[in-house]
Amino acid sequence: MTRGLIRAATALCCAGLVAGCGSQPARVAGPAPPLVPPLSTSLITSQGTWAVTVMGNPASEQDGFWQLFVRPAGGSRWSLATPEGVADNGGLVAAGGTGSVTVGFRPSQNLAFSPLATSTDVGRNWTPGLLDAGLASTPGAIAVGPSGRALALLQDGTIEVAPTAGAAAAGQWSVLATLRALAASAQGRTCGLRGVNAVSFGAHENPMAAGSCARPGVAGVFTDADGTWRSAGLVLPGRRPGMGAVQVLGLAATAGGNTALLAVSHPGGNSLLAAWRDGTRWAVSAPLAAGLVTAGHVSTGSVRALGFGPGQSAWVLLGGGRAESIGGPDGAWRALPPVPAGTGTLAPGTGGSYDALAVAGSRLSVWRLGAGAWARVQQIAVPVQYGSSG
Repeated sequence: MTRGLIRAATALCCAGLVAGCGSQPARVAGPAPPLVPPLSTSLITSQGTWAVTVMGNPASEQDGFWQLFVRPAGGSRWSLATPEGVADNGGLVAAGGTGSVTVGFRPSQNLAFSPLATSTDVGRNWTPGLLDAGLASTPGAIAVGPSGRALALLQDGTIEVAPTAGAAAAGQWSVLATLRALAASAQGRTCGLRGVNAVSFGAHENPMAAGSCARPGVAGVFTDADGTWRSAGLVLPGRRPGMGAVQVLGLAATAGGNTALLAVSHPGGNSLLAAWRDGTRWAVSAPLAAGLVTAGHVSTGSVRALGFGPGQSAWVLLGGGRAESIGGPDGAWRALPPVPAGTGTLAPGTGGSYDALAVAGSRLSVWRLGAGAWARVQQIAVPVQYGSSG
């Protein structure tokens, strides 16, 4: 389908199926998050592995085009899977559900809301949906639970919920929490919550939210239990003088609990941590030194992409061609060989291997890690229409 997504989204909005077409009072915007993680990422679903990266000319608002690629389960080759018909200059976010993947388009050009698209056949066909406001600029802005319940994080820090996949497709979202309410809660005050960066689901499909805290050394991960937001219990070990602000960069649900990636500021630099929740308790990795500090806060300028892999693994792509991965609570950070020039994101493979998706204009090169070196295994020409809006 080409123009069907935007036509269906506009029809839904104008038919009053969502509340964002002038019939709902404007939300009170909370303070903007001080930092946001990059949108480039990858994720794994039962259908396969998906990767999000920007192509064209990212420095230009008009000529930076976000694309979605998929490598089917059991396959080795990637193909373009971006849903057609909607401007994607503002960025894409994606989340896996049970047998499906959902993609959200961030607002750009004259688009004030976020069209959605869901596929159950590895991106060959897409069912349109709609969110009545703009998605946040973070890869953790959408989450889909096992039952089809969906969460969406908006630009102003509001978290919305749709009870089923069908409700999400029909634009039937409602407010679950606002940034102001979260920050004013007991746990929000304890950490000095500044912004929300990711939503996910925890035990019993309870909604979770994670973000940035002003109080040094405190991690902001919250869970909603029967309408009350509580701390999810993540306490960082080794809190000491000089430890600064903590930001959760990513949060994902796993078969056994949750995995999080965090950045912690220190004098003269910052570190990255991975944390794993088994449903009741957290385990935290050793710190990984990375990046600089800007104005006393963690600078994510050194983090180019991040994501989660099979089991409880996670990875980060840093500046200067540096990439690191970690396999789980019992693992340690492992440096990958310097990534190829232009690498926009990584995607986990089998046996601890990774693919690096490198971008040069409208050409995507796939490099595969094997025997300690990267080898180019595929090239894809993407039909980027420079100067257009989508």
